[in-house]
Amino acid sequence: MVFSIPDLGKKRRQFREDLKSEKTLRFVGSFSPLISCLIERQGFEGIYVSGAVISSDLAVPDIELITLSELAGRGSSLVQNQTLPGLVDADTGFGGTLNVARTVQKLEQAGFCGLHIEDQKSPKRCGHLNNKKLINIKEMQKKIEVALKAKTDSSFLIAARTDARGVEGVEAAIKRAKAYVEAGAEAIFPEALETKEEFQQLRQSLKVPLIANMTEFGKSELLSATAFQQMGYNIVLYPVTSWRLALKAVAKGLKKLHTEGHQKELLDEMLTRKELYHLLEYDEYAKWDKKIY
Repeated sequence: MVFSIPDLGKKRRQFREDLKSEKTLRFVGSFSPLISCLIERQGFEGIYVSGAVISSDLAVPDIELITLSELAGRGSSLVQNQTLPGLVDADTGFGGTLNVARTVQKLEQAGFCGLHIEDQKSPKRCGHLNNKKLINIKEMQKKIEVALKAKTDSSFLIAARTDARGVEGVEAAIKRAKAYVEAGAEAIFPEALETKEEFQQLRQSLKVPLIANMTEFGKSELLSATAFQQMGYNIVLYPVTSWRLALKAVAKGLKKLHTEGHQKELLDEMLTRKELYHLLEYDEYAKWDKKIY
C-alpha cells in the first residue's frame, strides 16, 4: 500500500508464530527495495539480507570489509516498507562482545525481525570457502548471551551460525550448535553442510528452529524447499540468487548493446514500462495526488 508503514512489532510476532508452523519459510536475498517488492509479490515468506550481497554490491569480496553502518543503512531500505519479515546476516557481530551488543541494537532499529552471528574469527571468510578459522565455543557463547541481553524486543530473533562443518566436521558442528543453544541461541544456522544426510543429522540432534543455506556454486547439495520441509527445517535461504540472476542478465545485455550498437533485440528481456509502473503502484500514487490537489 502506498505510504503505509508495516507494524514492525506485529511483523516480528508473526514471524515467531510462523517459525512454529510445519512450513519451511523461504527467505530470498534482496539487493534493492524493488527486488524486495518482487520477492513479496511472488509469494515468498521472507526477505534475506546477505553480507555477501551487500559486499558485492559495493564491489568488495565477502571478507568482512563492510561496516555495520553500511549493512544497517543499505539493509534497512530492503526491508522497512515490506510486510515480509527481514532476516540479516550480521557476520561475526562486527567485533567482540560489546560490538555484538551494538550490532544487535543497530539492526533491530533498522527494521529487521532477526539476525544471525557466526563463530568465525575476524576477518571472516565466505561460508563456502576453505581455510576458515573459528573462535572457541565459550567466546561464541558469550557473544550469544550478550546479543540476547542487548535486544529490546523479545520477538527479535537471535540465531547462531556455526561454520564448524568445513573446519572440524559434522560432529563438531553438532557439538557447537548444542553449546550455542545452551547459551540461549533461538535458532541454529549450520553453514556449508554438504549432503541431505548431514542436514538430517543436524535436525535429529537439535530441537530449536534450523536455518538452511541454499547458495549456488557452494559446498551444499542443492535441495528443494519441499525436502527441507520434510526434514523439519524452519527456514531455507536463497541469499545470492536474485543478485546472480540480475548480474548475468545485465552482463549479457550490455555485451549485446556493445556489439550491436542498439537494444532492439533486448526488449523482450526487459520489464516494460507498464510492468514497472504496476510494480511501483504508480496508479495509487496518482490517486493520492488527485486527492491532495
